[in-house]
Amino acid sequence: MIEKPQLEVCLSPALLSLYDTRDTIVVIIDVFRATSTIAAALHNGARAVIPVASVAECIQMKETVDNCITAGERDGQVAPGLQYGNSPLEYPADFIKGKTLALTTTNGTRLLHMVKDADTIITGSFLNLDAVCQYLVKRGKKVLLACSAWKDRVNLEDTLFAGAVTASIREHFTVHCDSARIAESLYLQSQRSSGLLDFLRDSSHFRRLAAFGLEKDMAYCVTPNQHPVVPVYNGRELEVENIMGTL
Repeated sequence: MIEKPQLEVCLSPALLSLYDTRDTIVVIIDVFRATSTIAAALHNGARAVIPVASVAECIQMKETVDNCITAGERDGQVAPGLQYGNSPLEYPADFIKGKTLALTTTNGTRLLHMVKDADTIITGSFLNLDAVCQYLVKRGKKVLLACSAWKDRVNLEDTLFAGAVTASIREHFTVHCDSARIAESLYLQSQRSSGLLDFLRDSSHFRRLAAFGLEKDMAYCVTPNQHPVVPVYNGRELEVENIMGTL
């Protein structure tokens, strides 16, 4: 009998050190909104997305990278000095095609830089849910679904996405991780309610971003499978995996 690879969920960057990421595909999750923006930009034709740790480094990219757009946020708002924000709706094809997006965010890009020794790092969101699930099943390796959370505090939207992936692909994996079971249970509960968006309305991050008038962003971010790409991190930038060659 062939042993199935493990699937685990890390609910916060503060817990990352508890997981062995060697020989593992790590999926970085930041639903509101970094990994949603990455999926949208790449599907709409961006050459690449460069995740940047600091605002200052991101601003400098404008001078050193050809055809580069600087973007991102701190605490939900566009950071001073950057050209654009962290919204998937800001990057339609007629704007982003052929350009490089340098992106810095409060939580998602930080977690991506924290993972040091994985086999592969990809990013996931509801916008590319099925593409991520198909990629993980095809690769057949150990998986860690890593939630960006909010300043190390567990958040609901990233947990729900981890649960959606777990529910979708669990038959192909060994799932003994309590965090994965918690995430899956929450996701299945949300499916019995009036929908993901309503399930999230009283969550801390939803209320935080709603105060900035970003309800439209959040509604889009929980709409599944709008951008069927798998963004893969090569150590410097995120590019689209050749899905047809992988699946």
